[in-house]
Amino acid sequence: MSASFRSSRQLNSPLCTLQVNGEQHLLPLSDEASLMHVLRNDLSLNGPKYGCGLGQCGACTVLIDGVAARSCVVPASGVQGRAITTLEGLGARERLHPVQQAFIDEQAAQCGYCLNGMILMTVSLLAHTPDPTEAEIRSALSGNFCRCGTHVEIIRAVKRAAVLMHTQVERGHDPA
Repeated sequence: MSASFRSSRQLNSPLCTLQVNGEQHLLPLSDEASLMHVLRNDLSLNGPKYGCGLGQCGACTVLIDGVAARSCVVPASGVQGRAITTLEGLGARERLHPVQQAFIDEQAAQCGYCLNGMILMTVSLLAHTPDPTEAEIRSALSGNFCRCGTHVEIIRAVKRAAVLMHTQVERGHDPA
């Protein structure tokens, strides 16, 4: 078994506290453990996907303090004390995050492998640019690869998400 697929926990490693989806986790982690491996292998959070392992495809995207980051290249020990959000932490089945709802409404997935990265990148984009142009959307998502070709649906989903988030704010709800 290769080192990249083993547990990130190491005996005799220092304990690290990670705040993931609003919960604190105290874990013994090796210095080499990537955040993606800790999330998937140690915390059983499968939203972040292993894609390229180089931070170039976007499948492993998470939010760190609200900003999109590639978890495959982020050392887990380096994000102690920071708020980490995965796809699982955005919404619940009973109350989806507006971005999740928009992606469903627009049927913006085929295989779904890129969806984690596309959704979290969209959340990050809309937090900083609530009403993005199509060019801004394309630029923000340009580092997230979709092999299935749902690009048109994804662009529509981001636009719909912006509208849904505006609507929630107008009604006095925090979409985050």
